[in-house]
Amino acid sequence: MAFHAAAVSYPTAMQELSETSLPIFNVERVSLQFDVSSDFVAAQVADNVLILALSSGRILRIDLDSPEDIDDIDLPKKASEIGVIRLMFLDPTASHLIITTSLSENFYLHSQSRQPKVLSRLKGVPIECVAWSPSNPTASTREILIGSGDGNVYEVYIEPSQEFYRREEKYLKQVYKCPDGPVTGLFTEMVPGRADTRRVLVATPNRLLHFVGKAGRHGHEGSGSIFSKLFDSEHPAVSEAAQASSTAPSSLTVSPQPQEMYLSITEGYERLYAWLSSQGILHGKLSASDDIGSLGNKVFAESKLLARNQIPLPGTSGRRKNNYPTISSTMLSQWHILQLVEGRIVAINQLDHSVVYDQPVLEQDEKALGLVADLTKNTFWLFTEQTIFEIVANDEGRDIWKILLKQQQFEAASQHAKSATEKDAVATASGDYLVQKGQYLEAATVYGRSSKPFEQVALTFIDNGEQDALRAYLTTKLSMMKRTSTMQRIMLATWLIEIYMAKLNTLDDAITSKAELTEGMNTADSKDQLAVIRREFQDFVLRHKADLDPKTTYDIISSHGREEELLHFATVVNDYNYVLSYWVQRERWAESLAVLRKQTEPEIFYKYSTVLMANVPVETVDILMRQSNLEARRLIPALLNYNKLADVPLSQNQAIRYLSYEINQRQSIDAAIHNTLISIYAAHPSKDESALLTYLEAQSYAQEQNYDADFALRLCIQHKRVHSCVHIYNSMGQYVQAVDLALKHDAIELASSIADKPINNPGLRRKLWLAVAKKVISESSGVKTAIEFLKRCELLRIEDLIPLFPDFVVIDDFKEEICVALEEYSRHIDELKKEMDESAVTAQHIKTDIKALDQRYAIVEPGERCYICRLPLLSRQFFVFACQHAFHGDCLGNMVVEQAGIGRSRRIRELQVEVSKGTSLGASREKLIKELDALVASACVLCSEMAVKRIDEPFVLPTDDHSEWAL
Repeated sequence: MAFHAAAVSYPTAMQELSETSLPIFNVERVSLQFDVSSDFVAAQVADNVLILALSSGRILRIDLDSPEDIDDIDLPKKASEIGVIRLMFLDPTASHLIITTSLSENFYLHSQSRQPKVLSRLKGVPIECVAWSPSNPTASTREILIGSGDGNVYEVYIEPSQEFYRREEKYLKQVYKCPDGPVTGLFTEMVPGRADTRRVLVATPNRLLHFVGKAGRHGHEGSGSIFSKLFDSEHPAVSEAAQASSTAPSSLTVSPQPQEMYLSITEGYERLYAWLSSQGILHGKLSASDDIGSLGNKVFAESKLLARNQIPLPGTSGRRKNNYPTISSTMLSQWHILQLVEGRIVAINQLDHSVVYDQPVLEQDEKALGLVADLTKNTFWLFTEQTIFEIVANDEGRDIWKILLKQQQFEAASQHAKSATEKDAVATASGDYLVQKGQYLEAATVYGRSSKPFEQVALTFIDNGEQDALRAYLTTKLSMMKRTSTMQRIMLATWLIEIYMAKLNTLDDAITSKAELTEGMNTADSKDQLAVIRREFQDFVLRHKADLDPKTTYDIISSHGREEELLHFATVVNDYNYVLSYWVQRERWAESLAVLRKQTEPEIFYKYSTVLMANVPVETVDILMRQSNLEARRLIPALLNYNKLADVPLSQNQAIRYLSYEINQRQSIDAAIHNTLISIYAAHPSKDESALLTYLEAQSYAQEQNYDADFALRLCIQHKRVHSCVHIYNSMGQYVQAVDLALKHDAIELASSIADKPINNPGLRRKLWLAVAKKVISESSGVKTAIEFLKRCELLRIEDLIPLFPDFVVIDDFKEEICVALEEYSRHIDELKKEMDESAVTAQHIKTDIKALDQRYAIVEPGERCYICRLPLLSRQFFVFACQHAFHGDCLGNMVVEQAGIGRSRRIRELQVEVSKGTSLGASREKLIKELDALVASACVLCSEMAVKRIDEPFVLPTDDHSEWAL
């Protein structure tokens, strides 16, 4: 047997409708492709699980996701003993099923079981309705409420058990008694935002009771009733049906969980309820409230009654008086009330009670079991004794925005409008409504999101003098406009600038004249509003700076004389050149520096450094020193201009401070920077040149000279900076000029220090000291003093100094010095004589060695080989050294050529060529051969200095036979 959920459209004419013309609801007959031996007597659907009860006592459990698998379940007792199944109750998770029969026998079936269990404690209770636990448990039912046909409400906790003697009901307790008839509907939930508070709805044919209060708590689950406290302590809010009939159908239904498509607009979603009575259908929201005590009254006060006379009779387009249709069953969808009315499915909108669907479904002799909703999957079903219908919703919320718009619920209508056209229609209607009520500011924002002609809206605000509303409208319109609409955005933004300026001027005028802009608005209010509008303007400029033409905006703001706004705009668009120029022209130096501190663009510093250095030099230099991307040479004109105007000591000179920072901290080597610093040092009126000299000495100490020495020398000579000039001469190696300049200015000590500089040039040093001596002798008051000073140089002798003294100086004044000099000469002569004697002895030794060389010889064995080519030595001309190394003449010559210097190698080759040609004869040839032998055989290539130079060569060369070295 198989169950196929493939639906057959009902009626078939619906198939011809296009998707856009589909009705909101459509009834489809579900084909059942399995044999049913008896009629349906009850049916339930939850979580896509279908439960069918047959008159034969069988129960079919079908998973609609896999309809081929069907559980066929039998009750534990025969129908003759317990009666036929009357009603079934399935929880939203499809985990728990309660079955009641015509003889009030009750059974429980868990989704994991195929064996219904008898609910012995509920024996004889005619169950009419069940309120499942709002936590939707699956292992057990937890605390549920059961309504009976005798008016009792029971609380029961059912937990499946495998033990034979254990009852399924952990406990059963009567918690409430309805005095006016059977309980036809129950519902409970947790009040949103209050986890410990429960809401309970109890429906009878005559009344709907609303309980709300805190539920009881116990040590562990199933230990006792949690609803007794609520029913005992709370007084319900009651809604009664006028002229109720006890025989009329009565039920209570709630809406399913919201569809995913509505989740974004149903945050804080409140469930809907509908109570069917003989009077009609009372429906509304189960809203939450901070005031729990008045919650029930609020729910009923906000509910609507769909009277039976509002439901069309079958076969009529209207309604007849005193003849009302019979509503057999009802349920709620997201937006509609679905009813089974005399064999027809009627769908009525909850908002305006309009009939959106009215379709005959049942044949004349068909009997309906009722409407059932799958609260989890949001599907709706109609069951008869032999047929199953599914009521399919086709985007049922598509026209909700229209209804809300008619009811002037514009915000809600905008939320439910889907397309841009729908949203535009809502916005336009909302704006028109607000304008009619005089709420122009609110209308401006709404109009800004609509497509209503721009001219009409703008003229409406202008004609009514609503400049604030016009500003709001233009702002909204600008924010909604595409980025590609460049011209339109510029025009709107420029218009808004004009409006802002006019508004600010109006407020300023009102404050100045202490006038009232509007009724009830005083000067303090005007000041507050001025601050608000100014902030709005600043935010507007910040957001829409790309939409503003700078020149036009400058002109508009300037024409209104708005200084603060002008500067704010220039700052926002990064026109710091304008801002600085503005403050500088007004000699507002603090503001100028504040702007300059925020800049990183070098050109701005170059442009304004001159004027700022002249007026606020310390702060300007502080800012310049924090910039790392400046070319210091481009600031030189500003520094020189400042130096020209500043009359301060060198220690306070800001130009020197900045240049020193560039040189010492940033290690500048730019000659222009160094020359500028020297020029400022040299040209300063102070006679103290220690600062300049310190700089020059630092350059020399670092072995650098980043300045132009000729330029520095000219400046120092021009401004008579003697010590600095001498230092520069010294650094240039011009010691004579340095000494002459120092002596010219009577700086004898300085000249003496310079005279000692050319240590490696004794002649120059002696010359310099003679010049110093001449100056000293010419200015000395005593001969003794002059001679003591001149003892500082060991190069000077008394005979060098005597010609320098005046003619009137007698020799007695030099007697001691002359004696000392003569004694020194005598000692020197003795030393020279000793050296001459030693040289004569050495010469004699050399002559003896030369004679001995003539008698030296070396023995060459017959088989001895050349140490270079390893061929027999006696085969051709050879050389033998005292170290006993022997070489062929040509082998030795080639090796010497390779190892000797360039000049010696070239000469050897030349001599070899001359000798080989044979052009020279006799003594000439002998001379060439002698020179060649002297160059080639001057030393052994294996023992002499030449061998030491070859120490880095490997023992085994790549060209050698490596096998000779094998171990």
